[in-house]
Amino acid sequence: MTPRKRLMGLGAFALASSLVLTACGGGDSGDDSSEGTSTGIVTISNGEPQNPLVGSMTNETEGGLVVQQLYSGLVYYDAEGVVHNEIAESIESDDNQTWTITIQDGWKWSDGTDVTAANFVDAWNWAAYGPNGAKGAGFFDPIEGFTETQGVPEFDEEGNVSGMAEEPTAETLSGLEVVSDTEFTVTLNQPESDFPIRLGYSAYFPLPDAYYDDIEAFGEKPITNGPYVLEDWQHDSEINLVPNEEYNGPRKAQNGGLDFIVYTDENTSYADLQGGNLDILENVPTSAMSTFEEDLGDGAISEPSASFAAMTVPEWLPEFQGEAGLKRRQALSMAINREQITETIFAGTRIPATDFTSPVIDGWTGEIPGNEVTEYNPEEAKSLWDEANSEDPLPDDYVLTIHTNTDSDHQAWVEAVCNGYINDLDIKCEMTGYPTFDEVLNERDKGPDGKVNGLFRAGWSADYPSLQNYLGPLYSKAALAGSNDGRYESDEFDAALKEAAAAPSLEEANTLYNKAQEILFKDLPGIPLWYYSTTAGHSEAVDNVEFGWDSMPLLYEVTKSE
Repeated sequence: MTPRKRLMGLGAFALASSLVLTACGGGDSGDDSSEGTSTGIVTISNGEPQNPLVGSMTNETEGGLVVQQLYSGLVYYDAEGVVHNEIAESIESDDNQTWTITIQDGWKWSDGTDVTAANFVDAWNWAAYGPNGAKGAGFFDPIEGFTETQGVPEFDEEGNVSGMAEEPTAETLSGLEVVSDTEFTVTLNQPESDFPIRLGYSAYFPLPDAYYDDIEAFGEKPITNGPYVLEDWQHDSEINLVPNEEYNGPRKAQNGGLDFIVYTDENTSYADLQGGNLDILENVPTSAMSTFEEDLGDGAISEPSASFAAMTVPEWLPEFQGEAGLKRRQALSMAINREQITETIFAGTRIPATDFTSPVIDGWTGEIPGNEVTEYNPEEAKSLWDEANSEDPLPDDYVLTIHTNTDSDHQAWVEAVCNGYINDLDIKCEMTGYPTFDEVLNERDKGPDGKVNGLFRAGWSADYPSLQNYLGPLYSKAALAGSNDGRYESDEFDAALKEAAAAPSLEEANTLYNKAQEILFKDLPGIPLWYYSTTAGHSEAVDNVEFGWDSMPLLYEVTKSE
């Protein structure tokens, strides 16, 4: 595979004093009739979603792929990451701080009610309010009044928000105001030139009034406004979607529906694809990495994506705290032979990581000061580990554990990393496996009250095409109840993010985001591993299969005959 840089379309956001996004037109997709559509049901490999099918409650790929089909937001991203209006008529600002958002008339929920500006404002307020425990709460941090809506949460043994150690002082964001049924305003804490880029992410999706009547029931059978509606969800088995008759936007379904099949073994899904029992495979198993392009022929997909892999070092582990803990973190990073693992296990379909973001995102540089810890250096790694042990001795029976799900392509590389630690650091290392992805997510969400007593594997597929999306959601304090699973807290890092977001141009912002990464390399809350590529496949039964910049298939485009 020859890596190529995707153009993310960010040039459109190199703003000066004003930014305007104008509508493409809700029905201007070339799909004014059923001409060109197909009626076959497309089957896709997936895992069991961890959370209810609500945008602000979903922060993992299994649920995220389903939610993207069910809801429409203000904007959406095409295959190259270019931003297009969906529900938005325009998104305007004279100062990049106060934004006026106008939505198009005529949008409907699947129950026939109108999509209104209040549906956005109410949904954002609900997600931002700390006691609700929304996974996407941190995405509203830039909006005025966010701190007042947060409070200090307490977590139950399942990792969910169970109460508040300190109650919020406000229930809604002071920076949101409904002007009319088709207009609302957003006031940020400071000017942020890339704010509109973020608005295609699922945390910003609207919710109908019916959501608040029975939140739990809604998550199982949502009323939606996207290309599809939910027909049935058989937990741990499959999720069935059918085209939404009320939808007339630019992502109109070109097939008769989608069946997401829940697999716990990627080798099984690969065999089903080859046997004609599956249409789209999201991820090729490691066992087939060296042969899948030959096996699948024209159905093989191998291209760069905006995804990143790391191991998180939980802040609650005492052996990784203080100066000795930092030396251990550095040693663990330098004892990973990334080049060897990406070549032998992933057949060159992964690229060793040198930072915390992705090469396909505008502004990326592989030359962050401090990133020498990503270079394989077993001698220095052993020296640092021994120094740490002399300063803060570990018990003789200490075993380093790495926690991961085993229903994907992770077991092989985790075992390889563990073997490296055994050989290079002369320590004991074991993998702790969980049968499914949602199980390991639930366990690590419990934090220090759970069973994750070691490192855990982490991955991130960008929500929107910006360097900020790899940094804020994973490492800021605002994301502690969301995707900051290691519970890293750094005032210095948060201040650096804020400074970068306030930059007057995207180019200046990217420079500052990369400066913020220097703090991450100083603290190592996570250990960068490699950049993912999309390695996927499809059967001969489907056409127009395209995977986007974020490694997600654009399922509404797929056609299939009966």
